[in-house]
Amino acid sequence: MSMRKHIAFASMCMGLFIAQLDIQIVSSSLNEIGGGLSAGKDEMAWLQTSYLIAEIIVIPLSGWLSRVFSTRWLFTLSAGIFTLMSIACGLAWNIQIMILFRALQGAAGASMIPLVFTTAFIYYQGKELGLAAAVVSALASLSPTLGPTLGGWITDNLDWRWLFYINILPGIYLVLSIPFLVNFDKPDLSLLKVADYPSIILLAMTLGCLEYTLEEGARWGWLDDNTILLTSVLALVSFILFAARTLTISNPIMDLNAFKDKNFTLGCFFSFSGGVGIFSTVYLIPVFLGQVRGLNAEEIGFAVCTTGMFQLFSVPFYFWLSKK
Repeated sequence: MSMRKHIAFASMCMGLFIAQLDIQIVSSSLNEIGGGLSAGKDEMAWLQTSYLIAEIIVIPLSGWLSRVFSTRWLFTLSAGIFTLMSIACGLAWNIQIMILFRALQGAAGASMIPLVFTTAFIYYQGKELGLAAAVVSALASLSPTLGPTLGGWITDNLDWRWLFYINILPGIYLVLSIPFLVNFDKPDLSLLKVADYPSIILLAMTLGCLEYTLEEGARWGWLDDNTILLTSVLALVSFILFAARTLTISNPIMDLNAFKDKNFTLGCFFSFSGGVGIFSTVYLIPVFLGQVRGLNAEEIGFAVCTTGMFQLFSVPFYFWLSKK
């Protein structure tokens, strides 16, 4: 394994880290951001919701997008747009434009996350693959855990706008380095001509409506609210239409037949279950500490930091398990 590939993989891990970090970096600083933009709590919640909705929509499309543009150029483009949107978020003058920029930031950062996993399987084999997978998994769960900690410190010692400006230097590095470091596949723009665009629209509607329902449902009384009821129905209908279309056309945007493999399906189930446990606590604890316990941004960050430290220390254990 050449040093160039190690540097390329480490650089892509940096992209994954900042994309995941920005999910929760604002969570311990919502009061300060709201004060700066004259926004209420309901509006501030959309800083995370918009990011997550856009991210969730784009992640399943990343495989197809990487075949169209290649891993090298898709990652570079994603890092570039992510950096520009980070600057735009820092310069935002009202909550509405901030929500728009956060959505675009989430969409741009989304592709960087799965591309790192793909690259790990291409660059590494055997025991090295186990270590690479452990590092990527640890970073993917560690970064949103550290988000409130770093965000709290930045807000208390600098300014909340620096929550976004810290992405500038890593983003510039990725845009300049990835085109020279990563080059294991080629773009195929002809796929744009044969893409199943109706399936893309249905998938976006399914995931977007589902995320909105889960994010806002508790606040508005679930199905007692007409908007939540509508998004629930749209998510269900869109998913049924998407699945039916994907299973019947010759060139689907996503191959659902992969779920016929029992091991793949079980792996997805366990990954989903673990994600629920990890990320639900990552979201709920800062909200509880801020709204119920009344802690400030820095105190919330350091309280959550303990979880992240144990995740980091567990990487050698992941590697040991991967060899069994």
